[in-house]
Amino acid sequence: MTAIKGLAAALAVLWLAGCATNAPPSNRYTLPEDAMAPPARLAGAEAAHRLVVAEPRLARFLEVDGLVLQLDDITLNEASQHLWAEPLGLQLERRLKERLAARLPDTRIIAEAANDRREKAATLGLTVDRFQGRFDGQAVVAGQWQLHNAEGTLEALAPFAVEVPLARDGYPALVRALGSGWDRVVDEIAGEIKRLR
Repeated sequence: MTAIKGLAAALAVLWLAGCATNAPPSNRYTLPEDAMAPPARLAGAEAAHRLVVAEPRLARFLEVDGLVLQLDDITLNEASQHLWAEPLGLQLERRLKERLAARLPDTRIIAEAANDRREKAATLGLTVDRFQGRFDGQAVVAGQWQLHNAEGTLEALAPFAVEVPLARDGYPALVRALGSGWDRVVDEIAGEIKRLR
């Protein structure tokens, strides 16, 4: 009986010691909601154009849980307490599809996985090389996009680079600025797609 009491006392001390650690809580972020997001299109609704959108490919250093900060011209740091709530690539893809649907109302936007090559459609692909905060108070979004027509021929290939100043210090301001930068990139792409038609 004494051994059980001693074990219980030891476990209680360990439990209390664990509770006493002052590890800061982590914060999780999602890109802000897009005010331009259109209502869901009715099933069977006809659209003049079809566009398959692939999930953006991220640079390796962006495929992490933490938000990325550029500390100087060569140093990158992944935040340990300020994390994405879900993989960044999925958030960028969702925002890309929603905003393209708003900017191109005559186009049915199709996820690459859902299409499975069944439907002949133009295809949009993006590579994201930078999606980070920078030491000078800018949110930086950069990469490249390409558009192939329904026959697979390359129609457009262009880089993108957007810098958005943070409204204030802190990670929430960084996330909002990155979201705004991504919106500007998508708007530029939508404008080019319209021009090519």
